[in-house]
Amino acid sequence: MIVITGGAGFIGSNLINELMRKNTYEIVSVDQNNEKNKNYFLNNNFKKILPVNLKKFLKNYNKKIIAIIHLGAITSTTERNVNLIIKNNLELSIFLWSWCQKNNKRLIYASSAATYGDGSNFFNDREDDEYLSNLLPLNLYGWSKHIFDRHIYNKKEQPRQIVGLKFFNVYGPNENHKANMRSIVLKIYQTISKGMVVNLFKSHNKDYRNGEQLRDFIYVKDVVSIIEWFINNPKSNGLFNVGTGIPRSFNDIAKAVFANSNKREKIEYIDTPKKIRSQYQYFTKANIKKLRDLGYKKDFFSLEDGIKDYIVKNLIK
Repeated sequence: MIVITGGAGFIGSNLINELMRKNTYEIVSVDQNNEKNKNYFLNNNFKKILPVNLKKFLKNYNKKIIAIIHLGAITSTTERNVNLIIKNNLELSIFLWSWCQKNNKRLIYASSAATYGDGSNFFNDREDDEYLSNLLPLNLYGWSKHIFDRHIYNKKEQPRQIVGLKFFNVYGPNENHKANMRSIVLKIYQTISKGMVVNLFKSHNKDYRNGEQLRDFIYVKDVVSIIEWFINNPKSNGLFNVGTGIPRSFNDIAKAVFANSNKREKIEYIDTPKKIRSQYQYFTKANIKKLRDLGYKKDFFSLEDGIKDYIVKNLIK
């Protein structure tokens, strides 16, 4: 049995669909929105529980549980409620780490590239305290992930398997519920579908032209593949970047979405809101050498192929 927190969310639902397709494990989704987002699932033949019942469930099914995939969190980078972040992103994570450690279970959890802050300390998935202590996230969400990373990698005794995955910019099916946190790919597609002009942020950094800000975008199918690889390699441990290692511009994304929507390009550049300028990342690039050296060899979707797969198979009806 594999327990997946945030199972009805973006990455969680895609992971469940793939695991259910292969029918290797009994799956349990822990999510407040299991019923609300049930249309995300290819079938609903798996167990669903509410987060409030998680502790009781772990106690009752201890012997059956192989691993916990902890994806549940408040992922908004603009969230300002500190208590909410602490409760959902820190306290729950620490509880699950402790439970897995005490019960000799495996834990794979979602960290984030937001832990790297402005990137001045580069994007290296080292887990030593010397490196981690130099990272300065730019928002509460990033800090919550960073604090948990530092908390657990300071411990000598660990769960049977402990893997932290630093997700970069993920896009793909089942992200409609994410409101303003949905990917730029979906935002642009929805804008185009309404016949509106696509607005991209101007650059307020002399090193980048408008729309040429660079991010490491990764298709959710690749993210699921990496999680699966760690599930199937229980002796692999550590903190790992989950990106392609190839940064691309927002202009590249817009052009790919226009191309797959059969629409003429209409792009305008607007000022980046002042309230987020200090938190804005102009460049991210996952260093994936550690993941490759460990043995993950599968090729990633290119940006163009990922966007095509997303739009043609999931958005155009």
